[in-house]
Amino acid sequence: MLYERADLIAQRAAWKSQGKKVVFTNGCYDILHPGHIRLLERARSLGDILILALNTDSSVQRLKGPSRPFFDQNTRARMALHLEAVDAVTLFDEDTPRELIAALLPDVLVKGADWAHFIAGREEVEAAGGEVHALPLEPGYSTTDIAERIAAHTP
Repeated sequence: MLYERADLIAQRAAWKSQGKKVVFTNGCYDILHPGHIRLLERARSLGDILILALNTDSSVQRLKGPSRPFFDQNTRARMALHLEAVDAVTLFDEDTPRELIAALLPDVLVKGADWAHFIAGREEVEAAGGEVHALPLEPGYSTTDIAERIAAHTP
């Protein structure tokens, strides 16, 4: 389900009262590829509920440049919701999801190992007794690399 922030915070409280272990991850998920799917599946295996927070279109543009995202935020959210591993999707417009993570306080925070040096929300989650994981990436899958390979094959 696609949640507005306030609704997701309320749902998080409900999951907590039900004893559900909530896992949170985030990203642009600009071109959904096997590396994303495997990361999401590994993240979901760490708990009962997986929340995926997607950068809004304007956030992606600030981070990746004016030619991105390749798919708009609504399309990216709909695609993510079709994945078995993903239970909830929300959007965030900030450059990092720290504020959202601080409001949700998931039991587990997950990022790909390429972000191990800076995991937004780490301090808040750990202070609340949660776990933080930097999961290994799937070799050969990077949205930027895939985009460059596509561009190289375009006349």
